[in-house]
Amino acid sequence: ICKHNWNIHIMLLKHQLSHLDNPLKHSPLASVPLQKAKCSFPSPCISKRRWSKQAKLAAVCFAAKMGGDAAYLGMDFGTSGARATVIDDDGQVLVDTKCDYGAKAEEDWAAAWERALNDLILQVPSALRSRCQGIALDGTSATAMLVDRSTGAQLAAPLLYNAAMGEKAVAMAKEIAPASHTATASTSTLCKVIHWHLEGVWQAAQQAGKQPGLLHQADWLASLLHADRLVTDWNNALKLGFDPGCEEYPDWLASQAFATLFPPRVIAPGSPSSLVSPQAAAHFGLPDTCVVGGGTTDSIAAFVAAGVSEPGQAVTSLGSTLAVKMLSTTRADDAAFGVYSHRLGDSWLVGGASNTGGAVLRQYFTDDQLVKLTERIDPKTPTGLDYYPLTKPGERFPINDPSMQPRLTPRPSDDAHFLQGIFEGVANIEAGAYEQLHRLGAQPRVTEVHTAGGGAANDKWSAIRAEAIGVPVLNLFMAKHLMALPSWPGGQRSNIINDLAELMFFVKF
Repeated sequence: ICKHNWNIHIMLLKHQLSHLDNPLKHSPLASVPLQKAKCSFPSPCISKRRWSKQAKLAAVCFAAKMGGDAAYLGMDFGTSGARATVIDDDGQVLVDTKCDYGAKAEEDWAAAWERALNDLILQVPSALRSRCQGIALDGTSATAMLVDRSTGAQLAAPLLYNAAMGEKAVAMAKEIAPASHTATASTSTLCKVIHWHLEGVWQAAQQAGKQPGLLHQADWLASLLHADRLVTDWNNALKLGFDPGCEEYPDWLASQAFATLFPPRVIAPGSPSSLVSPQAAAHFGLPDTCVVGGGTTDSIAAFVAAGVSEPGQAVTSLGSTLAVKMLSTTRADDAAFGVYSHRLGDSWLVGGASNTGGAVLRQYFTDDQLVKLTERIDPKTPTGLDYYPLTKPGERFPINDPSMQPRLTPRPSDDAHFLQGIFEGVANIEAGAYEQLHRLGAQPRVTEVHTAGGGAANDKWSAIRAEAIGVPVLNLFMAKHLMALPSWPGGQRSNIINDLAELMFFVKF
């Protein structure tokens, strides 16, 4: 799918084709006779069906690459809107477009996301769409929904990333999961599944002849393109309880009655998942060779786009909310503080997410006001205001307290002073987040912070943040050179980095 990873796909392709009868007569697409494959599998964990599918997709990738004029589409579905970027084999940006979810999105989130997906793809010129050989999407972490696997129809409305489940669901999660597991947080995907379980939602659907299944936001959006409702990725599945180290659902989870809802196929982010469906190809003008890759979460996409490679380097996604992730030599997980770790090569991406962020600013200021008031701010003169900016009660990290109240008083008469107080409050929360990661085991301490999202554009806010955290803060308002990602410790870049860096060129809100 991506330039630097062709050797992997080609090796897989050669391995598969070496066991086919006269493979040269076959098309590299659907006509590859998978039923004649006689592969020897390198691992008992890889099924013959999965190995054959990977070889088939590798053949598609190989054929696409030989065309020499490929384009790749990455789509980011964040908290407030969606964005799409198209790049070529050299990593050059061909199209960059965005849209919001609309004023009435809360009435039907799934419909809003589907409209955004449709609008974004159709905003890409048809000539580029016809060259598109790879698509991948990200979505907000722990945003989940129940669908009928046979039709794709919703069985339960989406529960968003910040939706905290009730005491009964949390208690059941803590009863079945290991102590302090990230899946026991009130906003986790597991707690949302348990909520539906306790409400009898999936059971009623099953009794009515439906085939209920769980999908994360990114999974569901991808399914609109490839019609596969049985697949998710390592990153989105983490808060469900999936173990990225062992690459499986652990026994304590797989033994539950509701485990039948889980996507049975969990793949590496950015790795080939499925071809676009004939319906999607026809509707969007995509080639039938276009491969949809495994997804990820919005904050991990931002981290990958920043191109960091050394332990201690971190990325803050400063959009509507604030998410922090740091590359660590050790794994750190603690649901009590909303901290969790994603696997990234031989290292761990440790992080958490706060409910503070740019959404608080939107409650008080317009874009023009933010620009004009920022000009009057002096980062070297602190306000002394002790704010904890939130749009509504409830915090996830660095304090996990569903009842925590926003603290935005007293409000000074000078709006510039008030704005600076909010900037300082968010900066202090960010500093506390990185300190909390270290206390919980992440190594080493944060050494520098890259910033993605709209907040990265404000230099004075960045200066306030650098003072609060005590390390350099680098602004990455738009990542432009993903092709130049450095090597990981040990000299090898992970497949995840390779796939996401070029297939998923995300520019964060």
